[in-house]
Amino acid sequence: MRYCLIWFLLIYTPCHSQKNEAIIYLPTEESLSTRETPEWYGNAKLGIFIHWGLYSVPGWATPTTTPDKVTDWKNFYKNNPYAEWYSNTLRINGSPTQAYHKKVYGDDFNYYQFAPLFKVQNKNWKASDWVSVFKDIGAKYIIVTTKHHDGFTLYPSRITHPFMRDDEIHSSRDLVGEVMKEARKQNLKFGVYYSAGLDWSFYKSPITNLWPDLFKSMPNSLAYTAYVDNHFYELIHRYQPDVVWNDVNFPAQGDMLGIMAELINQNSNAVFNNRWNAGLRKQILLNLTDFDTPEYTVNDSITERKWETCRGIGYSFGYNQNETDEHMLSSDALIDMFINIVSKNGNLLLNIGPRADGSIPENQLKRLHDLGDWMKINSEAIYDTKPWRISSTTLADGTRLRFTQKDNLLFVFLLDKPKSSTISLSGIFLDKGSKIFLLGNEGKELKYHSTKESIEIRLEASPNPFAAVIKIIQHR
Repeated sequence: MRYCLIWFLLIYTPCHSQKNEAIIYLPTEESLSTRETPEWYGNAKLGIFIHWGLYSVPGWATPTTTPDKVTDWKNFYKNNPYAEWYSNTLRINGSPTQAYHKKVYGDDFNYYQFAPLFKVQNKNWKASDWVSVFKDIGAKYIIVTTKHHDGFTLYPSRITHPFMRDDEIHSSRDLVGEVMKEARKQNLKFGVYYSAGLDWSFYKSPITNLWPDLFKSMPNSLAYTAYVDNHFYELIHRYQPDVVWNDVNFPAQGDMLGIMAELINQNSNAVFNNRWNAGLRKQILLNLTDFDTPEYTVNDSITERKWETCRGIGYSFGYNQNETDEHMLSSDALIDMFINIVSKNGNLLLNIGPRADGSIPENQLKRLHDLGDWMKINSEAIYDTKPWRISSTTLADGTRLRFTQKDNLLFVFLLDKPKSSTISLSGIFLDKGSKIFLLGNEGKELKYHSTKESIEIRLEASPNPFAAVIKIIQHR
């Protein structure tokens, strides 16, 4: 018995290996809360979210508004702009989605009958078509929806659903694995999204209001708990993800701590988002997770804890054929939002909603390419940076400014074009020998005058139609 106890302690006690200093974590709050967030995540700044599934076949929703502007939640769910919620909206009597579905597919067409259509439509899709685009625009990680609220998995899960056939609820093709392999081939981090809090294949009553319907609709049976636990262990061992992005909640009786320990013992660079809850106290949840996840909103100020805004380019995460340019962020607004997020210690997880055949809609691609062109000139001011002592200010003429820093470099983002060719930045003092450039035009030093209170900089024309970035090299 004594030897068994010694073996248990050697295997399961967190310790530093003399050879590689690896740490083994126990599935306990005490052990897991000692882990620090890996640096790669805070330095990455830009990730790509992929919402793709059965809902991509109809690709239909009412583009009403973004959720951050909702005041009437009952009306929101009946006219839900999230196309990935098609299955839920379909069951709400009188909803536009229900009327559309009846007209196009008929009363007797079950949502899960989209599965064979999805399979046929994506047969020619190649993961490299996506990942090459994401790599080119400067994204550092990709997160794929492995199972959304409809319960359909984008990989051939070996976990048997207690009520549905495999061909209804699991993809026979490993779409997740193909993205994972291509992402790692192109040196991008790879993450998995999983909806543990909602699964309409277990609980079929529609959600019609945010409170309390959303949380009442969460499956809580032992069968569902076991299903979720086994899916997470399957995802960990199948893909060893760098990010686990859980959604809505986690079954209270589930093995959350075991799942977390299993992943980081397999992949020490993995990170977790904060949408777990599972009855945990708020502080414990903060200790166990690495970043917060505001949706369609941006934090007001700099925070020490990492956060990540997730949102679609338009109103929906899943592909919505009804979205036009008027429902989408302009390229200028997208880039301004990204800068604003990074200046406050956040990441942007920008969602792409492909069609069922895997093609990315042209209006989404246009904005991705504009962001990529801007990043090719200005990424030095984004990657590996930290917030400055303030995130933002405004010039006298109304020009909005944002700031980041690293080492002896200070970056000043001009979200608007100043009305004068000379701008004054207060609160910055430069020693002799400091230099100032405009990113994209580093061959020409900008002229400036420094006082004890401010610096005045004479600007040159920006090489980019979007936000210009001033690079200040502070002499030390």
